[in-house]
Formats: sequence, C-alpha cells, structure tokens
Amino acid sequence: MSMNLLNTTVGLALGGGAAKGIAHIGVLQALEDAEVKIDYIAGTSVGSMIAALYAFGVDLEIIGEVAQQLTLSKVSSFKLTKTGFFSTDSINALIIDHLGTVNIEDANIPLAIIATDINTGEQVVFRSGPLADAVCASSAIPGVYIPMEINGRMLVDGGLVQNVPVGPLKSMGAGVTIASHLSNVDRYPQPTHILDVMRNAFEIAVSRHTQTQLKEADLVIGMNLSDFSLTDNTDRYDELFTIGYNSGKQQITKLAWYHKTNLLMYVWRLMQQLAPFKVPELIKTLRGDKDVT
Repeated sequence: MSMNLLNTTVGLALGGGAAKGIAHIGVLQALEDAEVKIDYIAGTSVGSMIAALYAFGVDLEIIGEVAQQLTLSKVSSFKLTKTGFFSTDSINALIIDHLGTVNIEDANIPLAIIATDINTGEQVVFRSGPLADAVCASSAIPGVYIPMEINGRMLVDGGLVQNVPVGPLKSMGAGVTIASHLSNVDRYPQPTHILDVMRNAFEIAVSRHTQTQLKEADLVIGMNLSDFSLTDNTDRYDELFTIGYNSGKQQITKLAWYHKTNLLMYVWRLMQQLAPFKVPELIKTLRGDKDVT
C-alpha cells in the first residue's frame, strides 16, 4: 500500500453484499462527518446502487430509504426463464424513480459500475451510458436474476470479477483509495430456501479473489456481518448503519497517519535519488581539489 503524495484525490469503492448494503450508508456518513471529500466512486452489485445514488447527489437519508427496499422480495420480479428466476425490472424502477433517465457520465462525482460478461468472464467497467441498465447488470446475481444484455454482451453481477472495485478507481485517477467491504465474514447465514443457498454459494465463490483485490486499497473498511441476512435486513437497519459508521470512523483516523508515513518514505526515497552526489566528492569539488592519478 502506497499512496500517491502528489495526488490526494480520494476514491471510494463500495462492494457487493446484497441486503447488507445498508452498512455502506453508515460508512458514507462517517466520511461526511470527517469531511472526507469523495472525488471518485465505484460500486459493484448493491454497492453500485448506493454509489450511483450518492454520485448523483442524493441525500444519505433518502439513500437509506432506498436501501431498505433492497430486499429479495421487493426488488425481484418473478419471471422464470432459461437463464434466471427474476428480472431486474424492480431495480431499474428504483433508479428511474429517484434519478430519472440519466447517464453515468452525468454524475456529480465520477462514477464506475462493474459487471461481468458471463460469456467471456471479462470485467466490464461502465463509465458512461444509461445508469439504470448498468446498475441492473452489476446486480444480476447469476442463476437468480436474468442476465442483462447490453451492447451485445450478456452481463451479470460484477462481484464475480471485482467485488470491491478498487482497481477501477486507480484507473480513474484516484490517489488514495478506500474500500468498503461487506463480505468479511467467518460464516454464512443458515439457508432457509434455495435462493439462500445460491446466494451463499455466490458469496463463497467471490470471497477469495476479493481478499487479493483488497490489497490494492490504501484503506480497507472491513465489517464482519456474519449475523446478517443476504436477503432482508429491514428490521436491522440501525444495527447495520451503526456498524458501518463505527467501522468507517475507526479506519478514517488512519488516513492522516498513512499520509505522514508515506511522506517520510517519499523524503527518504528522494534522498536516495540524490545519493549520486556523494558528499566526499562534493566537498572536493567545492574546495577545487584535483584528482591525482
């Protein structure tokens, strides 16, 4: 981890985690309270929804109300097909209801949304185009939701390739990257039906590569949310918000320390770069000594 001292812009990555996404709102509140300005934001799955609303200037209180609607029963329109059980129509409607028909490039904060091409396995980073379509693609858990077809590509949940999208933030130009990670769990909820089984399987599948990707972040806000559901946490909103807020507040205090540490490292490297001007030779030069061979 090494922050770019000449670039102090801050990028925030909001990871996937289904109904646990409420915790992201607590993190955002902690950042606002600490007056940390977000210059770039990226999101995957539920993180894409929250990142999108925040990037377009929606108040955190309103985002909280939206997050309480992000339960399986409320955002799933049953539409059994060969490729999934549910459509993403309800997710699309949430975006349209709060923002209208907008494009990603029109956001107040530069925004990236991550999806996965189910045919090639490639990461797809949306920096432009219809916002609602991108969020739907990023949130389409394979096997549960019907994939989104965009520009001839079949797209599903971005968590398969980049569950906490730190990498795209660096490409966007962020000097300091913060990762809000919802899937730091030591166990998964006891499944009560087939969709729980599928969600647990998905979370387990993405957990390993996520740990590797988190090493790219300058600051990781990790939360152990093992006791929370992946499908519905409406009655536990305050708990999740508080965990997100406290975790964010605790980690944000490290930003200044990291900056000081990196400043010292920068000065040390600068001194090393100047090392060719060796002191003894420099003294001889100043005295006008001549080499004797």
